Amino acid sequence: MKFIIIFLFSSVSLICAQEKQPNIILIIVDDLGYGELERQDDGRIPTPHIDSLARDGVKFTNAYVTGPYCSASRAAIMTGRYQNRFGYEKNPTGYWNEDPRIGVPNSEWTIAEQLQRSGYTTSLIGKWHLGATAKFHPMHQGFDEFFGFMHEGHYFVPEPYEGVTTLLRKKVLPGLVKGRWTSKDGKLIYHDILGDEPDYNTNNPIVRSSQPVDVKEYLTDAFTTEAIDFMKRTSDRPFFLTLSYNAVHSPLQGLDEYMDRFTHIEDIQRRIFAAMLANLDDNIGRVLNYLKSAKIEEDTLIYFLSDNGGPTKELTSSNGVLSGSKGMLREGGIRVPFIMRWNGTLPAGKVYHKPIISTDIFATSAAVSGVKVTHKAKRDGVNLIPYLTEKSQKEPHKVLYWKSVGQVALRSGDWKLLKSRSLKDRTKITPFMLFNLKDDIGETEDLSEKYPEKVQELLKIWQEIDKEMAPSLW
Repeated sequence: MKFIIIFLFSSVSLICAQEKQPNIILIIVDDLGYGELERQDDGRIPTPHIDSLARDGVKFTNAYVTGPYCSASRAAIMTGRYQNRFGYEKNPTGYWNEDPRIGVPNSEWTIAEQLQRSGYTTSLIGKWHLGATAKFHPMHQGFDEFFGFMHEGHYFVPEPYEGVTTLLRKKVLPGLVKGRWTSKDGKLIYHDILGDEPDYNTNNPIVRSSQPVDVKEYLTDAFTTEAIDFMKRTSDRPFFLTLSYNAVHSPLQGLDEYMDRFTHIEDIQRRIFAAMLANLDDNIGRVLNYLKSAKIEEDTLIYFLSDNGGPTKELTSSNGVLSGSKGMLREGGIRVPFIMRWNGTLPAGKVYHKPIISTDIFATSAAVSGVKVTHKAKRDGVNLIPYLTEKSQKEPHKVLYWKSVGQVALRSGDWKLLKSRSLKDRTKITPFMLFNLKDDIGETEDLSEKYPEKVQELLKIWQEIDKEMAPSLW
């Protein structure tokens, strides 16, 4: 009997060791265009730490988010469901964030709630943008800790903007000049494109839990400092960290030391953007260096993605060969940089070309946690691990669906049905167009007249999926 007891104990220990839950880090960056990490010309901004994620992990060339704006996209990342299923179609900004109707409904089940119930300690650091009133607070949505802000954006350094060069949008420039206005010291620039810069900081403090804190560091640096502190404190248990940077979202503010790196860039707008992206990359390097020093690289699954495509005119954030930009259902609005790394489990240096979507993050994370999702709601993601380790040769998704404020899209294989904001006039919506993305990644040749039967076939599929969606909440 004594022998049997020892044997059973050893067997249980072996099972537990084999099924150890990995730490999970979800790095969401803001408004980083697909083209910034793909460029091969002299205009590429060096991102060695992000590049190292791809070198040591899996880079996706056909990765999508579910919406072309921050908030809708993040709602799907958090829930693993098309945000349209619960009516989250629009992008709240400014005081609309505090409308009591706006936020991910408490009836939804977030990735943080799933992992919390799976024994994980959970933290959100950075941008939330999924409802700013009390009932939508991250700590009511499955996060044990929160350090960040609730609205769509935040200044990286508050007024008087010390230690940075700042470029802001302004409808009317000082002295009624046109184009750009620059202060005497050259550290503050206004330009008259795209209206006024939003009042990001108004009623939108940096908080720990719910209490305002005074942050002295450049905000991207501060979020990384907080993230490393969280990982140190929870290194004795599985943790889930959502590191939700607001870089490289506006306002454009580049630290002096990073501006000095890019003196060869003549255009001040691009130079500030370069400073912001380089700083973001260095901060991701700080996270990776901590994992290495703590010897938990093989115990940690990392996701890296942008929440939508680049708003090129506003930031210079490039979408490369893709057409369109943030706010549009063209490829430039919804196809994003996406990388996964899990040393020792996922292959290093793999490039994966089949279409995947951000809802897969929920499904993959739930699967590796080892705890089944019990919340009874339809999920729109798949566990990516079998596809990346070649245990499955199938397509992760037969079709992908989008709907955003009058815009419609569906991808089926290489075909894409699209009704989007016009490239020439963003206030107008185009008729249905048809593209073959294998031959025409830039969506330059509309094939709808050549293949009208394909348009109807895809439209019928889209309509069947759309029947499952809810009306917009606001």
